[in-house]
Amino acid sequence: MNPIRKIIEQAKRDPKRIALPEGEDERVLRASEILVREGIAYPVLIGDEEKLGKLAQEIGCSLEGVEIVNPRRFPDMKGYISEYLRVRPDASEAVARRLMRRSLYFAAMMVRVGDCDGMIGGVASITAAVIRAAHLVIGLREGFTIPSSFFIMYVDGCPYGEDGAFIYADAGVNVDPSPQELAEIAVASAQSARELLGWEPKVAMLSFSTRGSAAHPLADKVIEALKIAKEKAPDLLIDGEFQADTAIVPEVAARKVKGESSVAGRANVLIFPDLNAGNIAYKLTQYLAGAEAYGPLFQGFSKPVNDLSRGASVQDIVGVVAVTVVQGQKSQREIG
Repeated sequence: MNPIRKIIEQAKRDPKRIALPEGEDERVLRASEILVREGIAYPVLIGDEEKLGKLAQEIGCSLEGVEIVNPRRFPDMKGYISEYLRVRPDASEAVARRLMRRSLYFAAMMVRVGDCDGMIGGVASITAAVIRAAHLVIGLREGFTIPSSFFIMYVDGCPYGEDGAFIYADAGVNVDPSPQELAEIAVASAQSARELLGWEPKVAMLSFSTRGSAAHPLADKVIEALKIAKEKAPDLLIDGEFQADTAIVPEVAARKVKGESSVAGRANVLIFPDLNAGNIAYKLTQYLAGAEAYGPLFQGFSKPVNDLSRGASVQDIVGVVAVTVVQGQKSQREIG
């Protein structure tokens, strides 16, 4: 079963307020209508009320039940500016005021102070812009040194992974992670698989080499990352370095891997050695295999923040909002 369907059902049990800073995009308006109608979330659009109302009317979209917040008319803007200056004391008031008028930063502050439970950007912004706003305003979760990302991938009818579902990481943020960073990405992705999807994560560290079949510094990086990850999370089912077929196909794993492995041929969390590999892999899987791809979903921030591809569909937006709601539910339980 598509894991996003389960996540949507879980989101409906306790919908959360999700800030959508790119409200003037037609896809966001259509997604907001669905979110309200199906009871998945309480969307909060950041933008000008008149512009959004006019656009919604033009495309035949209802904004009933959708909250719109205009930063230029926001009654507590002074409070937001003060909070930013408290977090970033080196910034000037003029800089803080300018940033809080930008929708991404304003949405991030709504999440920081608890006016919203999570935020999603990316349909009209590059990933780096979403990350920068989240990093400056929301900050990293304790124990994390970097933000990273993962995609939930689902290939209908595929016998591998978790009934055709996988986590791909990092396919959206870190260009060339060090062994230490790659280990952190692996452990964080396993945690996301367990907390968000309810899986027992089986993490494969991917390479062009399987257990020393090729000698190269790039394979050595993956081997070192595996060692560090095992030290960080000794109980985690993690193994490598594996070629992709070794990681997910039992018959191939049986031929290529000597000795026992709880992961080879059964991996559901795939850790790519760099952004080249991860980004190419997720897009090839999406378009050649007809996979559903949800993300990039961020991990490492102190509160729920997620991103979308600028090519995202309305259903992609709905799915990622549902993920953000479920993350918000968990975050609220931790605080409570």
